[in-house]
Amino acid sequence: MAGTLLALLALLGSSQVLKAKNFSHWKGEQQMYKLDIGWPKAPEYFTGQTFCVAVDSLHGLVYVGQRGDNVPKVLVFSEEGYFLHSWNDTVEMPHGIFVWNTETGSSVWLTDVGTGKYGHTVKQYSPLGKLMQVLGTPGNAGSSLIPLQFDQPADIFVEATGEIYVVDGDGGMNNRLLKLSDDYKELWLTGTNGSGIGQFKIPHSVTVDAFGRVWVADRGNKRIQVFDKVTGEWLGSWNGCFSDDGPYSVRFTADYKYLVVAQLNINRLAILAAPPVGSIGDCAIVHSVQLADETKPHLVDVDMRSGAVYVAEIGAQQVQKYVPLS
Repeated sequence: MAGTLLALLALLGSSQVLKAKNFSHWKGEQQMYKLDIGWPKAPEYFTGQTFCVAVDSLHGLVYVGQRGDNVPKVLVFSEEGYFLHSWNDTVEMPHGIFVWNTETGSSVWLTDVGTGKYGHTVKQYSPLGKLMQVLGTPGNAGSSLIPLQFDQPADIFVEATGEIYVVDGDGGMNNRLLKLSDDYKELWLTGTNGSGIGQFKIPHSVTVDAFGRVWVADRGNKRIQVFDKVTGEWLGSWNGCFSDDGPYSVRFTADYKYLVVAQLNINRLAILAAPPVGSIGDCAIVHSVQLADETKPHLVDVDMRSGAVYVAEIGAQQVQKYVPLS
């Protein structure tokens, strides 16, 4: 206990505000983040590689997916940083995670890229880890829609309506974006392997803005591509901000003014100005957060109530929380 307290005091002494550097302001605004050094309260619960994080803004919960032998695969914390519980059943290798809230309750969606009997699936769990739904053919990689098959599905986003967006996959045979109805029927599908318009090389993360646009981190092509959420039509792409490293994660800030992008190989979070309605335009980095070497930020999530950004770091084997100063 004494050692933990001393470590905390040392961290307090080195607390710093993470500022923008060498980037222009977006319409005169500044959005800077401060590392919450008190989150989580007990980091020793991180016992594996932390690949993904999801925030339940409604109930003040944070879910963390980690990998490793003989470790719990999903950890649950309070937004204040207290460890609550964990679960492990039917989870092999978590990659992406998302919390879906409805009027009747909440659930946790998770993509599993394992190669064993639970892998190549997208699964829905109760907050306590009870398996509720399995999409895909467990243990079987494929590109089929009947039966539905994934190959290392990377990430998932679920709208309030229950409509689902999946990017598939994380280095497997598939390079596609799939939209499903709330009863898991295909609404549209786009993408093949390649570098052309609407093609992907490792579509790694997906999110939806408030204006009917789907944003995909096209990691291998070092760009973000944008699609119409109703039709799947390609709307544009951002290429100019990712020459140093491709985007690994895409999530909007709570006000939808900015897009938070993780870049694993250069240990950076890039804050990009979101475009207005009706225009994609070119990307503009307005701030960046430079993380320590070998941190390797993989996927992020944003608390849509408080604006806090949570970063799952596979190199540092932890999740860190950044809070906005304004």
